[in-house]
Amino acid sequence: MSTLWNKGTACTEEVEKFTVGNDRELDLKLAKYDVTGSKAHIRMLESIGLLSKEELETLTAALDRILDDIGKGNFTLDEGVEDIHSQIEFLLCAELGEVGKKIHSGRSRNDQVLLDIKLFLRDEILCLRKQILELFGKLQSLSERNKDILMPGYTHAQPAMPSSFGLWFGAYAESLVNDMYMLHAAYRVVNRNPLGSAAGYGNSFPLDREMTAGILGFPSLDYNSIAAQMSRGKAEMCTAAAMGCIALTLNKFASDCCQYMCPNFGFIKFPDALTTGSSIMPHKKNPDVWEMVRGKCNRIMAAENEISLLCSNMPHGYHRDYQLLKDILFPTLELMHSCLDISSYMLDYIQINGNILENPLYRHLFTVEEVNRRVLEGVPFRDAYRQVGQEVNRGAFHFEGEIHHTHPGSIGNLCNDRIAVLMEEAADWNKRR
Repeated sequence: MSTLWNKGTACTEEVEKFTVGNDRELDLKLAKYDVTGSKAHIRMLESIGLLSKEELETLTAALDRILDDIGKGNFTLDEGVEDIHSQIEFLLCAELGEVGKKIHSGRSRNDQVLLDIKLFLRDEILCLRKQILELFGKLQSLSERNKDILMPGYTHAQPAMPSSFGLWFGAYAESLVNDMYMLHAAYRVVNRNPLGSAAGYGNSFPLDREMTAGILGFPSLDYNSIAAQMSRGKAEMCTAAAMGCIALTLNKFASDCCQYMCPNFGFIKFPDALTTGSSIMPHKKNPDVWEMVRGKCNRIMAAENEISLLCSNMPHGYHRDYQLLKDILFPTLELMHSCLDISSYMLDYIQINGNILENPLYRHLFTVEEVNRRVLEGVPFRDAYRQVGQEVNRGAFHFEGEIHHTHPGSIGNLCNDRIAVLMEEAADWNKRR
């Protein structure tokens, strides 16, 4: 296998196969970021005299050709090439000869892959931000549209108090605000420049790290070279933690939908084309989409723990264990994107049952309303509670009053406008990076 670190002694085929793993396939996701990082690096090398202006122009033109191939889907790793960094450097050397060998001055594959991953995660996180905002908008719209349609609220899986579809949809919208805070935190960890930390201890070249940070759009450096290397794994774990929060929101919503689609509940339904059937029972309309969202989100939530376990027990500095992070994180990101996309898609077709509370099963939902009505008339709360409880036991409870929920966040005062402001502030990442 062709390796950048080969000094004349090759590993056995068994060792190469075991240590390289899935890198060749996973590294293709990093291809454009590796080129982008290399272009910034050589501009800096020219500025400190390690490349001539002509060499910079020659290398930049060659890297642009590689970037164009990547954009067109024509880029692959040659058979026997270890990783994306090797492939790009070998292509440059094959085309440009000695000039291609100069591109690696002042960096290590350690800070090179760190940079690639941070650039990749930055784009992925920004994509997640966009998806969350789209889903948030749909949930808020559904909340406003259905704010007057009542539904039962449950505690301990028992009918408890009156709720509304407006409150239900709005709850998941506001939950996404908290998820956006977490995503921004991950973005801030990711959005720092590790390039120039080399193998974790810097080097003797007078590297202008601020210059590469500016070119690549990083607001600051990972300053300490050791700390920069220790961000490997932490950036991935923070991203996984943020996705875990998003996944928990979607998991609960999917679980609700699975339950509410059941004919025993009948709260919501979807067109037949968005459900699946049974191979034996012709009447079935299964909530497979939401079951898959629920299951995939469980897998997403597990990623943070898997990453934290992988990154523990290692002293500072680079270790090959870190290579396995891509095996965990890259598929998790794909799961997260797909769950957000399909959830947003399904909400376009959700149908609401507006007559749920006509079912006598929910006749006791208004016991608290009756207790509160009597308290407002001067009855002590515990006496009113006991009176209503006894009426329920005798089968004599009736409630024919009106619901008066006016406090912020209740079914009569959803505060969707305030929640929208919270999301606007949470999603404005330009104010504080």
